[in-house]
Amino acid sequence: QACALPIWEGYPVEIQALWIRLLRLLDRIGAPSDGEPWSATAARAEASLEAFWLEDRGWFADVLLAAEGVAAKEALPADHLRPNQLFLVSLGLVTGDRAKRCVAACARHLLVPGGLRSLAPLPVTVPLPIPAPWGGTLNDPLHPYYGRYEGDEDTRRKPAYHNGTAWVWQLPLLCEALDRAWEGDPVARTTARAWLGSLAPLLDSGCLGQLPELLDGDAPHTPRGCDAQAWSVSEALRVWELLN
Repeated sequence: QACALPIWEGYPVEIQALWIRLLRLLDRIGAPSDGEPWSATAARAEASLEAFWLEDRGWFADVLLAAEGVAAKEALPADHLRPNQLFLVSLGLVTGDRAKRCVAACARHLLVPGGLRSLAPLPVTVPLPIPAPWGGTLNDPLHPYYGRYEGDEDTRRKPAYHNGTAWVWQLPLLCEALDRAWEGDPVARTTARAWLGSLAPLLDSGCLGQLPELLDGDAPHTPRGCDAQAWSVSEALRVWELLN
């Protein structure tokens, strides 16, 4: 199959999460609006999250694919699983059963020791092609997962960067989302701390006392990229303090 829509156009779920968070903030601080109240705009934006939810999958679509000018309600929800949806939970925008289901899906398919895969190793029904400079694709659009960040930069590492490579800074995001989804339940919080504790071996290898940027999505999850990544360290510290 070929993707009928440009993969770079549409409505990303994490942008929607940050937009709703901003609208709530503007309402809370009483910022002036030249149109409808910020609370009303936020309510409409929150209602649009319904378009992202994939009931049969149990998670939120990473993006609603659409050509320029096409409304979100007419867009095609992509069914590949990424961690970006966790912002909906960690920012308190989605609660209850859907929050728990999407966190559980991310934990099952994305979690590796010390990081979170950027794409689940699952087949998809909506193609996720990576165009090749010479035409065609660099991947199998229906099985788009890349498990190792290695080899030629343009044809192997760049395609893997957001399509299976695990990011260390997003592990704390999952831990925070787990705690929020289960509303501070002691068992959930203990589990979140245990997951975050899987960062400890990384502190004792590579650049000592630091955390790397990336890990391979496939075992043995070899550290890759920058050996001392500021956002890996800062997010780990922020969420560790939150959970303790």
